[in-house]
Amino acid sequence: MNDIPMYHDGSRQLQDQFATRKLADRLVEVLARNEFTDENRAFIESRPLFFLATADSEGHPDCSYKGGLPGFVRVVDKQTLAFPSYDGNGMFKSLGNILANPHVGLLFIDFEKPNRLRVTGEASVDASDALLSEFVGAQLLVRVRATAIFPNCPRYIHKMQIVEQSVYTPCEGRIPPVPKWKQFPEFRDVLPPGDPAAKPTS
Repeated sequence: MNDIPMYHDGSRQLQDQFATRKLADRLVEVLARNEFTDENRAFIESRPLFFLATADSEGHPDCSYKGGLPGFVRVVDKQTLAFPSYDGNGMFKSLGNILANPHVGLLFIDFEKPNRLRVTGEASVDASDALLSEFVGAQLLVRVRATAIFPNCPRYIHKMQIVEQSVYTPCEGRIPPVPKWKQFPEFRDVLPPGDPAAKPTS
């Protein structure tokens, strides 16, 4: 079995209860890696969304949806991927967790041709990363150094179709509309300086 970190005592307890320890070890041996293959890169960079799991310094979890145009997540070297952080709700739950606890999990899914890939690793957040300028509308750049990369059986993925890309997705030559919720009176007086939603509406 390779030395990719996958299991702990809790995992082993249940594997032993259901007699799956040998199967679990074989799955790691056959499928898990800590370097991205060309196939992994192509799959990740084709995805318009992924799910990001983080936890704070005390282990309290958070799971977030991240969306963009295909290619908004890039595999930048054999062990590292990067993605932009766009304007959000200002809570910074995921990225705040990364500053407190760099361990993250990412789940990439193809709902049209069921397929999925998990990536776990250590993340960093940077406002001056050289790649930041290559992502229109990005406020910060997140890099993830992978410690485990492994595919999952797609049998429980419901087949769905993307009807259209979100109009809020930043892209070259288009200014995304202002989210309606930011124009609600409950929030307008606490918007950060320079937020487009703070401008008077006609």
